[in-house]
This record gives sequence, structure tokens and C-alpha cells, in this order.
Amino acid sequence: MRRLLTGYVVNFNRRHKRYGHLFQNRYKSVLCEEDPYFLELVRYIHLNPLRVGKVENVKMLGSYPWVGHSVIMGKQKRKWQDVGEVLAYFGSRKRKALAGYEEYVGEGIKAGRRADLTGGGLVRSLWGWAQVISARRKGERTASDARILGKGEFVEALFSEAEEKVKETLRWRKEAPSLEILLGQVAKEEKVEPEEIRRGLRRRPVAKARKRLCRVAKELGYSGAEVARYLGVTTSLVNYYASSLEKGGH
Repeated sequence: MRRLLTGYVVNFNRRHKRYGHLFQNRYKSVLCEEDPYFLELVRYIHLNPLRVGKVENVKMLGSYPWVGHSVIMGKQKRKWQDVGEVLAYFGSRKRKALAGYEEYVGEGIKAGRRADLTGGGLVRSLWGWAQVISARRKGERTASDARILGKGEFVEALFSEAEEKVKETLRWRKEAPSLEILLGQVAKEEKVEPEEIRRGLRRRPVAKARKRLCRVAKELGYSGAEVARYLGVTTSLVNYYASSLEKGGH
């Protein structure tokens, strides 16, 4: 995202013969606990044009082109936007789902600015300042992080997962294996043949092993180019494999 925004600003400044920042703040991503927050975030974000006065009501919002709500309502077409996941929460029949979704969005107008969606990590983990104050009075503690949108249990689960990844990395670093040895170890643990990983077969277990090899190799200090040469692929593919496994890809 940073590369995208930087490239856009450079080209924009060249076209308009200007200098300086176009976007003042860096893009920030936040891990989100899907079950309790997914629909709330969809509604909150899509109501922004109405909240700042760009449109007057939900009906007009349905035709506003600069927000994903218009695509969900079928007034705009964007092949890259997945609308099915949102509408599935409101029914299996499209007409009923659209009506239910639009009603749900409309109900969010009176909520205004949501502190539990925009506040700091602790505020969001406890779903608002009232809960934070109540917990403090009771002496209760909960895990929180500004980079995570979710309840304390969700935050703790992510921390635990990250800790396991660190332990795995430290285990590998004790021996600092060559890429060939590392390939053999990954293949053995993933129950595939080393040569299958190097040949890039598309069987699911092989693909998972290849991604794991890329991630662990990079964590051990190997560059993307080194791993790419060893596997006979591009550096960008190695980087993609490594990051996709970190995000839960298979």
C-alpha cells in the first residue's frame, strides 16, 4: 500500500507540477476479529459519505460511486469487490438480502462515531469507554493492542500464535542450516519429497511446504533473491509465498 500511494503521489505531482505530500498519514492496517466486527465495520465505513454530508440519506448512498456500498447494492460494478460474503449474512435470496443489508446500514446512522471501532486498543477490546471504566473499577485486566480490533481473547490468541512463530524461528536458527538442509527438514515435517518442492508441484501439501520453506528461509536471514535462485523462481514469488503463509494462506 505504501508503494502504491508513493507512486501515485509522484505521478500526481509531476502531472500538476507540484511538490510535497498528497497523503499526509501512512496507511495503517489493523487485524480484525471477524465474527463480532465484520458487519459493524462494513456499515461504519460505508456510512462515512453520509456522515460527512456528501449524501443526504441511505437511498442516495446507494448510488454514491466512491464507496463499496453502491457495489453491494448493485448500482456500481467492480469485479474485484466481493459482495457475496456481506449479503450472505442477510439471506440466501438476493432481493431479501439486499433489503436486509440496506436496513442494517440505515440503522447505523444514529450510532454516529463509534468509539469501540475507532478508539485505542483497550477501548476496542472492551467495546467502548464505558466498559473500560467499569473494568478498571473492578480491577479487571484484558489483553489489548492498537493494531488489533477484537476482544481480549482474540488479542491473546494472536499473541500466542506470534510467540509460537518466534519459537519456531529460534529453533531453526540454532543450526542455521543451508537451503538444501532446510529443504530436507521442511519436506520431512510436511511429509512431501524435497524434489517435489523444488519442482513446484501444485498439490496442496507441496504448495504449503514451499511457502513454509520461503518464510523460514527469509526469517533465517536468506534474501528473497537467494531463495529464488535455489528454487528457480522469481524473487517476487518468494516474497509472496512467505507473506501468504504469515497471513494464514495455504
